[in-house]
Amino acid sequence: MTKILLAGESWVAVTQYTKGFDVSHINQMNDGARGFIAALERSGHDVTWLPNHVAGSDFPFDLDGLSAYDVVLLSDIGANTLLVPPAVFAGEPRPNRLRLLGEWVAAGGGLGMVGGYLSFQGHAAAANYRNTPLAEVLPVELEAGDDREETPEGIAPVPAGHEIVHGLDGAWPQLLGYQRLHARPGTEVPVTVGQHPLLVLGRHGAGRTLAYASDIGPHWAPAPFTDWPGFATLWDRCVRWLASG
Repeated sequence: MTKILLAGESWVAVTQYTKGFDVSHINQMNDGARGFIAALERSGHDVTWLPNHVAGSDFPFDLDGLSAYDVVLLSDIGANTLLVPPAVFAGEPRPNRLRLLGEWVAAGGGLGMVGGYLSFQGHAAAANYRNTPLAEVLPVELEAGDDREETPEGIAPVPAGHEIVHGLDGAWPQLLGYQRLHARPGTEVPVTVGQHPLLVLGRHGAGRTLAYASDIGPHWAPAPFTDWPGFATLWDRCVRWLASG
């Protein structure tokens, strides 16, 4: 059983209703993680999920905390959430958790980053991982600005014959967008999308790293993609690969 820490993949929507003289607000938390988590748990994995509003304070601050997990997945969580926890925002020093993640991977951990508006560089480059210690750990090079490729018409990923996609050779369901990532030399690209890699596998020290350029839920990954049996198979294999470093 692989022990996975998933951080991110949640958001809070604040809606204002104006009805003549009166104004009211509704705050609602949303997430794109539950289907993904359920798929991993059906494959026998143990998933701990820290939504964005929890990850800022509860994501581990030391190597001992990270050592409780085989795999860490960052999904749609910007660098600032991990770099500026509440204590730091209040003026108290804390360890740089992105640097710690790099040390943990170098010692044998498995790290994956999943695409989204606050992954890699993201919308308006707000995720901003290119300028952090984690940038050199990832198996991809990041663009300087907004790295999103929106494909509202749909685009189907293409497997490349790698063992991690063995048996998934037929037509894949379509995605609605992805990040323009650039695989580093010496990495493996089992799946492409358009002119870019969708999945990149790499190594850092004694550990393993993975970059997945699209969502694990809406909006880039619509239901036909996440409900496709190959989605669960792919991610089961990905986390097992990450954990076997």
